[in-house]
Amino acid sequence: MRRRERLAAATASIACALALFTASPAPAAQGGHGPATDPYFPLDGNRGYDVQHYDLGLDYTPAAHLLVAEATITAKAERTLSEFGLDYSGPQIERVLVNGAAAPYRWDGRKLVVSPAVPPCRGESFTVRVGYRGEPGPIDDPALGIYGWVTTEDGAVALNEPDGARSWYPVNDDLRDKATYTFRITTPTGVTALANGEQQGAPVVDGDRTTVTWAMAKPMASYLSMVAIGNFRVTRSLVGGIPNTTAYDPAGAGDDSFLHRTTGEVMTWDAARFGPYPFDSVGGIIDPSGVGYSLETQSRPVYETPPDEGLIVHEIAHQWFGDSVTPKSWQDIWLNEGFATYVEWLWQEDHGGPSARQTFDDLYATPADDPFWLLKTGDPGRDQMFDYNAVYLRGAMTLQQLRTVLGDHDFFALLRAWQEKYRHANADTGDLRRLAERISGKDLGPLFQAWLYTEGKPAPLS
Repeated sequence: MRRRERLAAATASIACALALFTASPAPAAQGGHGPATDPYFPLDGNRGYDVQHYDLGLDYTPAAHLLVAEATITAKAERTLSEFGLDYSGPQIERVLVNGAAAPYRWDGRKLVVSPAVPPCRGESFTVRVGYRGEPGPIDDPALGIYGWVTTEDGAVALNEPDGARSWYPVNDDLRDKATYTFRITTPTGVTALANGEQQGAPVVDGDRTTVTWAMAKPMASYLSMVAIGNFRVTRSLVGGIPNTTAYDPAGAGDDSFLHRTTGEVMTWDAARFGPYPFDSVGGIIDPSGVGYSLETQSRPVYETPPDEGLIVHEIAHQWFGDSVTPKSWQDIWLNEGFATYVEWLWQEDHGGPSARQTFDDLYATPADDPFWLLKTGDPGRDQMFDYNAVYLRGAMTLQQLRTVLGDHDFFALLRAWQEKYRHANADTGDLRRLAERISGKDLGPLFQAWLYTEGKPAPLS
């Protein structure tokens, strides 16, 4: 190192030390990062750093339900970190290292707070390596159901919405902290392991165990990460040059031929309307997990039973609306579910079914005193965030009203502009309104207020 470089490095080190010495301590409940900002999940998320990449080494034995894992997290410090937090409620922790050195930690079963021996300075990249072992289990929430790491008859599947990632790896469970992922999954030979993204090379067999690696190279919110382990039959093809990988558990009903074919058709149709498909592969997995729902896990949705056409349309629409463009907080979940439901209406409109306006009119005929109109679509509350009437149907109705006011030209220009402007990023309802007003030149405040933030049946728009 040259003298000038040594001087610069020494100066930076001193500045970092001074910053650490003079910094006010942040609340320990958030691992030294202050309060999280999601109003529905105030315990989730950690400030002070930006995760760049998760490398998850997962060794799972289905017969024993045993997971032996090491998560390596690469992040960039946004301030000098005397300590930092991760969300984690999985199996027993065995070790924590920061930049290769053992680090003291506190873990209360939900928040892992790490105190590195050498605190990363603002702007520095650092790695955290957490080793853990045991039997992971799901989160069973009275209002939201079962999610996270779910054991199946022949393996396991991870379905993380809204905050289930912490059940199987340490994570900054903040919608706004997207990252890329590598999954290295080891199982008994003969067991299939799938994850988000693309398979990296051929599986590696070592005795009676096999390791397969998957990578998601586009930013992903942690609730969209996924692994599926078990007995699967896999189908692969190309759709417009994009790999289409589907899989199904042969112990269940049917096969994946309809899923495979329809996924490609829907993806092509969506891309023509909303812009290029946002990821490097597409597909789906049919796995009877018993959770009672399907999930739009990034690039490869998971279905509990063989899906019909409408469900495939819904989950593939999420690849644009929710996965690529992700809300800033769960209060805006209508931006996911309302959009995906409205894409179902558009598909019907374009394939011999009722128009979106007809579907809207049928729903709008619901009497004003019906509970259908009770919740606020733009803020349904944590326990009602998956309410089908308020979030899915009335979210789609809001978009039909927006289409009515803007006209088809500006409305469909808005859908494409939404994808272009916020691709692989986060956006909220205010961002949507501002973009729609810029495109149309109209004041849309009354529409958004009436349809998203007011209880009761809104007045009709012509």
